[in-house]
Amino acid sequence: MQLQTILNRVEKQKGFVYSNVSFNKNQELEIEVRPRRNSRAICSGCGQKGPTYDHTSVRRFQFVPLWGIAVFLVYSMRRVDCKECGVTTERIPWACGKNHLTYTFRLFLATWGKRMSWKETATVFSTSWDSVYRAVQWVVHWGIVHRDLTGIESIGIDEIQHRRGHHYLTLVYQLDQGCKRLLCVRKERTEASLRSFFDLLDAQTIRGIKYACTDMWPAYLKVLRERASGTTNILDRFHIMKKFSEALDKVRADETRQLLRDGYEPVLTKSRWCILKKRENLTETQTVRLNELLKYNLRTTKAYLMREDFNRFWTYSSPAWASKFLRDWCTRANRSGIEPMKRMAKMLERHEPLLLNWFEARGLSSGIVEGFNNKAKLTVRKSYGFKEVETISTALYHQLGELPEPIRTHKFC
Repeated sequence: MQLQTILNRVEKQKGFVYSNVSFNKNQELEIEVRPRRNSRAICSGCGQKGPTYDHTSVRRFQFVPLWGIAVFLVYSMRRVDCKECGVTTERIPWACGKNHLTYTFRLFLATWGKRMSWKETATVFSTSWDSVYRAVQWVVHWGIVHRDLTGIESIGIDEIQHRRGHHYLTLVYQLDQGCKRLLCVRKERTEASLRSFFDLLDAQTIRGIKYACTDMWPAYLKVLRERASGTTNILDRFHIMKKFSEALDKVRADETRQLLRDGYEPVLTKSRWCILKKRENLTETQTVRLNELLKYNLRTTKAYLMREDFNRFWTYSSPAWASKFLRDWCTRANRSGIEPMKRMAKMLERHEPLLLNWFEARGLSSGIVEGFNNKAKLTVRKSYGFKEVETISTALYHQLGELPEPIRTHKFC
């Protein structure tokens, strides 16, 4: 079976035929492409067929490598004498514009670019990092244009830090059962960042969003009230318990320093993780250490017991009883004299309605959002320090967006 026969099976080009196949001096495989006899070129401007005006110099278009050998399609493009556009270069079915990569090779590179770093992909397939990036960018842009944004019922909104300092990206995810994906990446974590996401959706889709999982960032809460007032905003267990851990850790750190200053035995030294971790996740040594600490009358011990007591909030099935428990807990926390816990109580009182929304959507958790965020951070780390937001956004959409891809006759990988 000849190579031309294989190409006609996996990559047939309408109006063109594969001709001579040869090796060049660099041991690259060159496949000559020529138009079919009596075929008319297509204008790249209006898409109408027209007579040939002349031919340009020979161009090479890189194709998927064969047995580790670089493959190029070689073609002298025709110029069309178009009645509407004048003399223009013809439109060809395997590439566009001045790009030297075929559509198939770009899709091939983008697929491998999802499995490996872009640098590794470029090295393995003997191309440049820029070519891999342009290939991924093309696939992502095509996917964004052709994706379906209707029927969204649940979203998660959060931010990640993409470089040192206060440089953030706002990420919006779809959290529906059977469809979890990244919907939007925007620079910074401002009101404008989130508004630009809602600008992508029509009014019917926005009205169809039932639940939104967020943290307590005021800019996000304000935009949700303005643009999606019918959406139930949820502050769930993950974010609240994360704040509890931060408050408890501050109590422990402050009391550790106080004991050292006052000359007492440093009983809290190296006790951080046995206090912060869940009991079921403690090692045997940490369990023994925690039991010893609970015998001391310390602010850290009181704060720990208060956090453990608050876990009963999530066991209620009735929002009314959960609300009563929350208010009772906040009263005890305000009387405890432990400042981080008093601040925690004030925060819970401010966001009580959003906390109680958790009981309306028990199956929805921002733990899914945090899982996506971990993948997003891994993508940024694997990218070896992209600095441009556009490049980072492209990588995130490519990895997490579940975007549709152009349909090809043959799937090479």
